[in-house]
Amino acid sequence: MKWEKVVERICDFIVKKVELAEADGVVVGLSGGVDSATVAFLSVKALGSDRVLATIMPEIGVTTEEDVRDAKLVCNKLGIDYKYVEINPILEKFSALFGDSESLAFANIKPRVRMAINYYYANKLNRLVAGTGNKSEIKVGYFTKYGDGGVDFLPIGDLYKTEVVELARHLGVPDSIVQKKPSARLWKGQTDEDEMGITYRDLDVILKGIEMGLDAGEISEKFGVKKEDVAKVVEMVEKSRHKRDLPPIAPVRGLLEL
Repeated sequence: MKWEKVVERICDFIVKKVELAEADGVVVGLSGGVDSATVAFLSVKALGSDRVLATIMPEIGVTTEEDVRDAKLVCNKLGIDYKYVEINPILEKFSALFGDSESLAFANIKPRVRMAINYYYANKLNRLVAGTGNKSEIKVGYFTKYGDGGVDFLPIGDLYKTEVVELARHLGVPDSIVQKKPSARLWKGQTDEDEMGITYRDLDVILKGIEMGLDAGEISEKFGVKKEDVAKVVEMVEKSRHKRDLPPIAPVRGLLEL
């Protein structure tokens, strides 16, 4: 069965990354969504429950009670310890300092705060941070640079969102999580598909078409998507390239050796 082979490959990857770093385990930020739940399931399968620590970091008033409940459900189901940290007091300090709590720039502080908390526990416990990003979001840059993109490795980074959902079902992730509408919870009522302006189904088939080397017309015809959506996705991929690359370095070494 294909998913058994995928699980085996990812678990081997996790084990090797942890061993190479001489780390004692991993930290996984659990949001209550399908991506982070899937990474937690895979991490426990690879390393055992005692080497996986979850962080649950709600913003009260934005994170739903359902998300917190589902994150705790994953921890209980897998038998892993978790740290519960409400990020509101930290965000309030930023808001007081900058006089801002409504802009997209402020919203992006939230995943960066969570990244810092993950690395606090990772550094303290000699662990790595297991990222929860999927291929769909990585390809179009739908993540916060040095926020949820700030991780040590990406177990499901080669799986499109629709594939993560399939894998989650295979692993036994609770239905309440698998069937939930995806949301980064950057603000109240936010959903991923509404913010991106495209469904994950259409996004994934367009990205697969690009990967196959098809042009916009071929993608539109083959997968039954609008040409304007193909153009939109191509633009998202190009504009977010800086998020996927290491910071560029100005090449001056040759000048110093003249």
